[in-house]
Formats: sequence, C-alpha cells, structure tokens
Amino acid sequence: MNDSNDKDLPLVIIGTGLAGYNLAREFRKLDTETPLLLITADDGRSYSKPMLSTGFAMNKDADALGMTVAGPMAIQLNAEIRTHTKVTRLDPANRRVWIGSEPVPYRDLVIAWGAQTINVPVAGDAQDAIFPINDLLDYGRFREAAQGKRRVLILGAGLIGCEFANDLLHGGYEVELVAPCEQIMPSLLPVEPAAAVQRGLESLGARFHLGPVLERLERDDDGLVARLSDGQKIPCDLVVSAVGLRPRTELAEAAGMQVSRGIEVDRLLQTSAEHVYALGDCAEVEGLNLLYVMPLMSGVRALARTLTGQPTPVTYGP
Repeated sequence: MNDSNDKDLPLVIIGTGLAGYNLAREFRKLDTETPLLLITADDGRSYSKPMLSTGFAMNKDADALGMTVAGPMAIQLNAEIRTHTKVTRLDPANRRVWIGSEPVPYRDLVIAWGAQTINVPVAGDAQDAIFPINDLLDYGRFREAAQGKRRVLILGAGLIGCEFANDLLHGGYEVELVAPCEQIMPSLLPVEPAAAVQRGLESLGARFHLGPVLERLERDDDGLVARLSDGQKIPCDLVVSAVGLRPRTELAEAAGMQVSRGIEVDRLLQTSAEHVYALGDCAEVEGLNLLYVMPLMSGVRALARTLTGQPTPVTYGP
C-alpha cells in the first residue's frame, strides 16, 4: 500500500462498546481530520456495560440503559458507523478488512470487539432458557423473558454473577447461585471478605450452592428444574449464565496474528501485525488480559495518542 495516500484512509475501529466508542472520542480530541470508520455487529447504541447489572434494581429496560443511538454518535464523532455489520476477514498484509466480499482499506486498524460468553454444556430440553448477558441486546432479551417470572438461577459466583444477583434481588426476584468453587469471587477476594459479601447477599435472600455444577435443565409444569451434579434439584424460571468471558481471537488468529488468551499486544497495544492494534477485553497486554473498565480506559488514552503520532505505552499504575 502506498504510504503517501495514508492521510486519505480511515482509522477503522471494529466494535462500538466501551473500548471502541471511548477510543473514538479520545482520538477525535487529538485529530479532527482523519476519516474515522466504526464497524459493529450490533445496533451501535452507546451504553455503559457495567449498567447491565443495575437495570432491574433501577427498573430500566434496554432502551433506558442505552444512552445514544448510532446516528447521533456518528455526528458527535464526525465518523461513519456501520451497524449490523460483521467483519469476516482481516487482511493485514494489504491493510484492509473484509465485510463479506467488500474490502475496506484502513490507515490503522483497532480491534475492539471484546469477549464472548463461555457456553456451558447442559443436558435437557431447556437450553434456550439460559441467558448470557454480555451486551445491551442480551440484556433486552433477558429482561423481556423475565417479565412475569420470579425465580432466577445464576450460573457463576464471580464478580458478574454476584452483581447480577444483587441487581435481581433488589428488583424483587428470588435468586440462587451455582458455582463449582469453595467461595464466591475466588479470583478477586480473600476468604474473609468473600464470606462477608456472601452474607450480605444472603441477607437479601440469595441462596448459594458452591461446589456442584448444573448438569441438566428441564421444563416441568411449574417452569424449570435445574439438576445439579450433587443431586440437588432447584426449581426456577430462568437461568443467567455468568461463568465468564473468553476474548474473541478467531479472526486475528486466522490472519496470522499472535494470540494466547487474547490477541497479543505490546505496551503500545500493537499486535504482531503492522498498523493493527487491539484494545479492551479482546487484548492481552504482555500477558495481562484485564477485563475491567479502569485498565480499558488507560488503554484508550494511551492508544489515542499513539494513533496521532505520539507513541505512548499503556501503564496501569497510579
């Protein structure tokens, strides 16, 4: 590709979640001229992902949690936003991405497509009653299904599982959690603080089943029956899957980029391919895959400067 024409090519960002939109905002503060294209597989609504686990307590549906739709966002960012559009192939050697049979050239590419929920293999006839909640569309589907229901079983007792439990309890639901661990939030909290959080949720009505896993989910005349590996049977109406996230790496790996848990990047957030960067939940920064907002925002600020000619390594310290 002829570098003399780079100024006419867009910065392409794949993804319009917290990483994609916040990077676009920071980039536009520093560069108002470079063409900017955002590509998203969903409807492109701007929203705060942490709010997904607060909607029931605040009695907010998906529309209320969404802040700005794609059209006004495009105007704010002086950008083109292509919604309901899936990138099917990355071509870093020729600096373009493919949307089906359409090639889209770029000056620089930022992969910000996030992580996908881990699917739990469960036997039975009610797998369609298991809801992962990883984006606003997921939240809308679950909220619609929860209308008129009262009993929710949550798979997972990590941070997200406990946040959803707290939200649903405050929203008036009966909540039980199942997780194959000895304590809640084992990767985040020592035993005593975890026990304190568990007692707090139990005081709101939560019931915990720590150790077993869900093996089978079946329909009966009263809703659903969850059968656990220790023989317990739990009646419920809906199941929320909060067992974790896995960074999306398939297209990057197919394009020859280095991947491990996530798409491998250096402290400039550059992948093993020139002019290609990764940011947010899909990125693994020198061995770190940090699925939290604060490190994401540190990456946003650093990468915006790097993309505007000021190479800035990301740091996560104070």
